[in-house]
Amino acid sequence: MTITLYHNPRCSKSRRTLELLRDRGIEPRILKYLETPPDPATLERLLEQLGLEPRELMRKQEKEYKENELANPALTREELIAAMVAHPKLIERPILVKDDRAVLGRPPEAVLELL
Repeated sequence: MTITLYHNPRCSKSRRTLELLRDRGIEPRILKYLETPPDPATLERLLEQLGLEPRELMRKQEKEYKENELANPALTREELIAAMVAHPKLIERPILVKDDRAVLGRPPEAVLELL
């Protein structure tokens, strides 16, 4: 069983999620997605596992969201995913993946449903 955490060490929710896992003796594989952004295929898989559409996984308050006019309803799924690849800061975090399922750690305790 592989458990992967898409993690941003500067994010309190991401740090809390990692702490919850470690408190349960789980040491996940940590992907610092800001340093190594997921490619489009990985984002597609994550969206499918999460049951979300691209905008639902985006941090709409980030300046990159506004600057790139990502609220524009004419943008395609591919264009939104490309924006997250180009600007990984837009990706909501943390994301915990276990086998073929994923959950967004908002709140951090939400990840416990996968364990």
